[in-house]
Amino acid sequence: MEISYFLLPKDEVAYIKSSASMKEALEQLEAQHYTAIPVIDQDGKYVATLSEGDLLWKMRSTPGLTFDNMDQVQVHEISNRIYNECVFIKAEMEDMLTLAADQNFVPVVDVDRVFLGIIRRKDIIEYYTRNISD
Repeated sequence: MEISYFLLPKDEVAYIKSSASMKEALEQLEAQHYTAIPVIDQDGKYVATLSEGDLLWKMRSTPGLTFDNMDQVQVHEISNRIYNECVFIKAEMEDMLTLAADQNFVPVVDVDRVFLGIIRRKDIIEYYTRNISD
């Protein structure tokens, strides 16, 4: 089965632009109750997934960086400790299981890497649970 059936579209998903500030990213994570968020560039292409851990490691490794001045750091300046793989919209559900083992969600892109939305780990697990039970 194609993953497009399980797609949570971009307009229903929180994401952050790579030009946004670290403060904006933290506020977005907090507001959405997320632990990680997709990052897209100015052309709408998927770049990475930013996690709470990435923010903490940036603070720890940057002398003088505090909550008060984190608006001076842009998201694209933050290293990602783990790269979350994205998948092409025409991928099959069978391709998702390995990714779901390591990622809370899998970013979905088109042929030009434009971010289309996500597939949640929960939906992948439910799909496999239904198919194993049948």
